[in-house]
Amino acid sequence: MQIVLLTALGVGGATVIGAIIGFLFKNISHKFSDIVLAFAAGIMLCAAVLGLIVPSLEYGGKYGILVTISGIAVGAFCMKLIDKLVPHLHTVKEGDVEIEEHRRNRSIDKVILFVLAIAIHNFPEGIAAGVGFGTGNDAEAFVIAAGIALQNIPEGMVIISPMLASGIKPKKTFLYAALTGLVEVIGTMIGYFAVSISAAVLPFALSFAGGTMLYVISDEMIPETHSHGAESGATFSLIAGFCLMLVMDFLL
Repeated sequence: MQIVLLTALGVGGATVIGAIIGFLFKNISHKFSDIVLAFAAGIMLCAAVLGLIVPSLEYGGKYGILVTISGIAVGAFCMKLIDKLVPHLHTVKEGDVEIEEHRRNRSIDKVILFVLAIAIHNFPEGIAAGVGFGTGNDAEAFVIAAGIALQNIPEGMVIISPMLASGIKPKKTFLYAALTGLVEVIGTMIGYFAVSISAAVLPFALSFAGGTMLYVISDEMIPETHSHGAESGATFSLIAGFCLMLVMDFLL
């Protein structure tokens, strides 16, 4: 339990570390931001496939493939449902602070919406980190958590500049970034307790977490990294992130 809690704090704290770096380098270009986010997406993609979906198949037994596919589908559907029901920003840009949001939510404060977007993104990552400990293979769980923490650092970096450009004070900006990290800590603990209650839910929980991560990568991260003219760099950066996570999984 103590190890899980420390891991949860580490995963959430990585966002804070990234935020601190973001304050040091406030004027991050869209091109650099896209490449960094694509690298993070590659890490997440490998963690989702090797750390969650493949183990789900292994622990699923006779009907493993059905359980895994069902979990992925339900996880993705839940993220889509949250995306529709919870008001949040999809994009905040520097300069004129271009904001894309659901039409019916245009009057809601943009700062709250932006924080919600980050929280929605981080929550399933936390669940994935917690669920990983349910396999009993702590080394594999640490790889998943380390991969998520690694991608949280660049993610924390790139959220600072848009918030500052929106006119948010530095102290509040840091507080919002820290709160998004706290969401990940909560998600980690929820994921861990969910699989601790019953080992029977482990295969489904693993694939569910994998499905949520696949949705975030496909719906949020990849489109964002291909929207500012850095498609080629972002593509190779994603592959590099995937390979780094692959090496970590192999060595550990």
